[in-house]
Amino acid sequence: QVQLVESGGGLVQAGGSLRLSCASSGRTFSSHAMGWFRQAPGKEREFVASILWSGGSTYYADAVKDRFAISRDNAKVTVYLQMNSLKPEDTAVYYCAARSGTYLRGTSDYTREYVYNYWGQGTQVTVSS
Repeated sequence: QVQLVESGGGLVQAGGSLRLSCASSGRTFSSHAMGWFRQAPGKEREFVASILWSGGSTYYADAVKDRFAISRDNAKVTVYLQMNSLKPEDTAVYYCAARSGTYLRGTSDYTREYVYNYWGQGTQVTVSS
C-alpha cells in the first residue's frame, strides 16, 4: 500500500508562488510515476503535471506550462510542484497521485486520472486577486 501526504497549500496573492510537496510512504518501490491534479469548486478534477521516478520525464497541462514545475527527490520519495505566477483561476484543491504497475506508452498517457492507483487527501490552494 502507498500513502501520499500533500502539504504546502495556502493563501497567496495573484503573481505569488507556492511549493507543494507530496511525501510517499509504504510500498513506494512499486510506484513509477507521480502526478498532480486539481479540482476547483464546481469543476471536475483536472490534470496538472506528471513525472517519472526514473529518468524524470515530465508532462504539463497547457494551463500551467511555463509557470509550474514538477520535480522529485528519489531519496526522500517526495514529489514537488513549484507554482509561480499564480492566478486566481489556479485556486483549487491539489491532489497528488501515484501509479504502480506497467509503464504507459507515452508521457501524455499520464494525464488520465484512472491510470493512478493511489491518491492523497489534497491540499487547498487559494489565489486572491
